[in-house]
Amino acid sequence: MTARLAQRRGAEFTRIHGLGDYRPRRVVTNAEICELIDSSDEWIKDRSGIATRLQAEPQESVVDMAAEAARQAIEAAGISATDVGLVLLATVTHPWQTPAAAPMVAHAIGATNASAFDLSAACAGFCYGLAVADDAVRAGSAEYVLVIGVEKFSDFRDPQDRSTAFIFGDGAGAAVVGPSQTPGISPSVLGADGSGAMQIFQSRPWTEVRRDWEEMARSGAVPTELPAWPYIAMEGPSVFRWAVYSMAPVAKQAIAAAGLQVSDLDVFVPHQANMRIIDALAKQLRLPPEVVVARDVVDVANTSAASVPLAFTRLVREGQAKSGDLALLMGFGAGLAWAAQVVVVP
Repeated sequence: MTARLAQRRGAEFTRIHGLGDYRPRRVVTNAEICELIDSSDEWIKDRSGIATRLQAEPQESVVDMAAEAARQAIEAAGISATDVGLVLLATVTHPWQTPAAAPMVAHAIGATNASAFDLSAACAGFCYGLAVADDAVRAGSAEYVLVIGVEKFSDFRDPQDRSTAFIFGDGAGAAVVGPSQTPGISPSVLGADGSGAMQIFQSRPWTEVRRDWEEMARSGAVPTELPAWPYIAMEGPSVFRWAVYSMAPVAKQAIAAAGLQVSDLDVFVPHQANMRIIDALAKQLRLPPEVVVARDVVDVANTSAASVPLAFTRLVREGQAKSGDLALLMGFGAGLAWAAQVVVVP
C-alpha cells in the first residue's frame, strides 16, 4: 500500500489586519515636469487629473520604501515581523533581476521566519498579491502574509517623453493578510490578455543595451552618447480605451463573486491610473453617491503596483474608509493583466 502524503490546512477565512504606506517627501509639480516637455499644467490636469507626483530621493530604493510601508502595516496589524510567514512584493521597478527585492525587505524588517518572492504584474500586482496571500493563509502555507506594492518610477521614467513624463510617481503600500473568524477577502477575479502586451512596455530589452555597449567597445571609438536607457512606454489611447471599456465588467464579476450587489459597497479603490478612467468606471458601475471613490492619483500620480495600497491606506487613515466597510479593490494595466476582490476594511 502506498503511503499517504500529509497536507496542510489553514484558516477557513482571511482578512486584512493592517495597512501601511510610504510617501516620498519630494513633491514634483506639473510645472517642473513641463520644463522638459511641451505641455502645460492645465493640459496634464485635463488629460489625467494629475496635479503633482511624489519622487523618492536618489539614494532611496524600492527596498527602502517597501520596508517602511511594511513596518507600518505590521504595527497596524498588531503582530511581530517574526509572525510573517510569507512576503510578497509586487513591483516592476526593482533595478536588479536578482536578487529579488522581497527577501531583502524581509531581512530589513526582521521577518526571519518568512519565505519571500517578487511578483511582476505591474498595476495589477498588489491585487494579485492579495489573491495569493488569501490562498496561502487558507491553505496553511503561512499564518500571516505581508503583501507589498512598491515602485520607483523616477528611475524608469523618460522625462522628455511628452506622453508619459507626467504620468508616473514613486511610493509603497503594504497589507498584512491573516486568519479571520469571518470572511474578509472575497474570491479574486484574475485575468490577462497577452495580445495587448506591447501597449505598456519597457522601451528596450536589456539584451539590446548590452549589445550596444559591446559594439561600442569593439569599435574603440569615443562615444558621443551612451546607449539609450530602457524607459517605461505606453500606447496611451489604446490603454485608455481598454481600461474604460474592459474593466467595468471585471469589477462587476468581482462584486458577483463576493455575493454582493453594487449597492452593498462602501468604498471603491481602482488602480490610480487616470482620473478620467476612475470616473468612467464609477459611472459604468452606477455607484451610489455615498460610495467613497479613491482619487489619490491627483497627488501621487500613477504608482503602478503601489497605487491601490497607497490609495486604500490613505482612505483608512483619513477616516473615509471605516473599519468593517466593504471595499472593492481593482488593479489593471501592463500585461495586459487585471485583478479584483472585495475586502473588509481593517
